[in-house]
Amino acid sequence: MQGTKQFIIPIYQRKYSWTKKQCAQLWEDIVKVSNDDDTNAHFVGSIVYIEKGVFQVSTVPQLLVIDGQQRLTTMSLLLLALSKELKERKQKYSINSRKVMNYYLVNNEEDDDLYHKLILNQIDNETLNSLIEDRELPEEYSPRIYENFNYFVDQIRKNSIDIDQLFSGLKKLIIVDVALDRDHDNPQLIFESLNSTGLELSQADLIRNYVLMSLTAEEQKRLYKKYWRPMEKSFDNLNESILFDRFMRDYLTVKTGRIPNIKNVYTDFKKYLLERRHTDIEDILEDVYKYSKYFVRLAFQTEKDDEIKDVLKDFNSLKVDVSYPFLLEVYDDYSNDILSKSQFITILKIVESYVFRRAICGVPTNSLNKTFATISKEIDKGNYLESVKIAFLLKDSYRRFPNDQEFLEELVIKDVYNFRNRNYLLRKLENLERKEIVDIESYTIEHIMPQNENLSQEWRKMLGENWLDVQEKYLHVLGNLTLTKYNSELSDKPFIKKRDMEGGFADSPLRLNRGLRQLETWNEEEIKKRGQLLGNRALLVWSYPEVSQELLLEHKKESRREGNVLTSPKDYPELTGEMLEVFKELQKRVLNLDSSVREEFKKKYIAYKTTTNFVDMVPQKSRLRLSLNMEFDEIYDPKGMCKDITDLGRWGNGDIEVGISETSKIEDVMHLIQQSFEKHRDGE
Repeated sequence: MQGTKQFIIPIYQRKYSWTKKQCAQLWEDIVKVSNDDDTNAHFVGSIVYIEKGVFQVSTVPQLLVIDGQQRLTTMSLLLLALSKELKERKQKYSINSRKVMNYYLVNNEEDDDLYHKLILNQIDNETLNSLIEDRELPEEYSPRIYENFNYFVDQIRKNSIDIDQLFSGLKKLIIVDVALDRDHDNPQLIFESLNSTGLELSQADLIRNYVLMSLTAEEQKRLYKKYWRPMEKSFDNLNESILFDRFMRDYLTVKTGRIPNIKNVYTDFKKYLLERRHTDIEDILEDVYKYSKYFVRLAFQTEKDDEIKDVLKDFNSLKVDVSYPFLLEVYDDYSNDILSKSQFITILKIVESYVFRRAICGVPTNSLNKTFATISKEIDKGNYLESVKIAFLLKDSYRRFPNDQEFLEELVIKDVYNFRNRNYLLRKLENLERKEIVDIESYTIEHIMPQNENLSQEWRKMLGENWLDVQEKYLHVLGNLTLTKYNSELSDKPFIKKRDMEGGFADSPLRLNRGLRQLETWNEEEIKKRGQLLGNRALLVWSYPEVSQELLLEHKKESRREGNVLTSPKDYPELTGEMLEVFKELQKRVLNLDSSVREEFKKKYIAYKTTTNFVDMVPQKSRLRLSLNMEFDEIYDPKGMCKDITDLGRWGNGDIEVGISETSKIEDVMHLIQQSFEKHRDGE
């Protein structure tokens, strides 16, 4: 840091982010070496910068920092705190305030931008310069810069350490000084290596650096301000970096049709750019920015249109972010006038209904990410809305759209009270066709038939001889639940008192309580009646897409013609005799892995799926040829049964082939199949 030079933090680097915890560790290390005469040096890491070929020739060497911003900034704050304290003290020391400032913090003979030795990003830089120049902080300042500076001031003032001793400790700090040459070194590769462990850079940090680092300083600044900075602001200055990582995963899913692992978003984004290496980087960045705006509207409900915004609020209540890859594409089509506003809202409500009906019916959710990642491929955008309805209605088995009968049957018997989305359910039922929306968050859930295990004699008489069975069976179902602001007053009172008291059911402005006004009794029959009534209202709220049976049947036939036309092992002539016995035993074992496993008979092979195919069986005369949906280097194969078929183009999914011709090998084969199943079970 000593000598005439200027360290510049590139515009694409993240903000200064060290907390007091890291500052305290640095302070403790300095104090320790200050008090230890036998220790001559203390290593604090590395500083990596590009020495030439970046900026125009200047009287001050300008060094573009690739790695080490946090150390440089923190050391500058500590030295600044030392300079300020020296200035206030009367004693003489081996170093003074002016020397600390001129040696380490400023280029004293330079003016304007060259005066400061360290140039940070935006708010960070303005805050640091205000402290160095001893002027008032800007209106928008960096809390981390200011707080850490004051931390070091406090430590110097309250600590018993001698100033000369402290400065001696500072001079013992050692760094590795790495100067790169743009003409011979690759800063991005070096940056990745340095940040591969320990520094916990987010996927957002890595992607931003990768996109901008290879550009000239002018291009970095222009693209950062035009695209990346607005994107940072929309994600709360990337304090929501986890959310940004999710957005990039969803963006890549839309663009590639594949779902990246959340930890591999950066790696997959690099592959995506490599596949489009002939596309201008600004075009890609502009596209990312465009989709980020859709994502922010979905995640933060910042949509300006009130009708759309209301639907998105319901999405937020349901937490259906798994549907974002599909909705991002639909949002883009709406923005490009491929969809009308009413069609867009209808599609949003179809997705809402699909997710909620499945939740009520207890359909496993582990297939949803795959469903929403691929469903757009099934849509004819020339006949958009109808084809969306058909695409959802053609889903079967664990991907099905529960019909009215299944939904109603499950809704009226479900334990709604302990259901995660109970408030959402009651809010939607209460506000059906209401213009004056009721905010139910200020209400509490009321059990009409009380929860108290020791029911009063009045309640036991009203419920009948089997009152205990009725209470156990119907206590938490929809028919026995309502909303009130008089929960404590209603308590366990008899039904008639609950009905007629001030604030009771007859006095309630809520539609959920209307049907209770005229009732004289509350028992099993009335609970079932009310449950059915509310269930019928639910069919209007979460409606089933309407498509003519003729049209749906035609699409089913078309779907069968394109793919799944076989129905059983009998359709495969190779499956006879011993091969049939091997298949039946293996089939039974695979289907018993989990209730989510489904079997599909294809023209050339038999597929076994959870969220996607995990093993495919190709019947042959002398064996079953299995394809495992994994990369070859992922499999643990102690007996060497697997063959690498990467890029060979055989029937089935995956890069691994295994053959089995006798039942004695089933245990060994199941050990391999189990690994593929475990990989895909949770939608990885």
